Amino acid sequence: MGSVGKRTMHGEYKMPGGKLVVIDLDVFNGRLANVQLSGDFFLEPDSALLAINAMLTGQPAHADEATLATTLHNALPADVMMYGVSPCAAPCTRVPTHDAHRVA
Repeated sequence: MGSVGKRTMHGEYKMPGGKLVVIDLDVFNGRLANVQLSGDFFLEPDSALLAINAMLTGQPAHADEATLATTLHNALPADVMMYGVSPCAAPCTRVPTHDAHRVA
């Protein structure tokens, strides 16, 4: 199908420690669209999930893990706390309580 048209994709990943991360998205004209991240992890504030979905939407479909992780790392506000999940292809500061990662 190439980079033109629409493809619907679904992925699941078990993080070290057992947390499940699920992503559903479309690839439309070579870009991520309709990104919906979910799983058994927690984010503070709750609005961070919408922000992550929005940040991933529009990214090139051919972007590698490090590029997407860096995009998230650089775009999330410093007060976002991630419990059980991390974009850590890019450097993160680990917060030792509650298996949390703070993007800083």
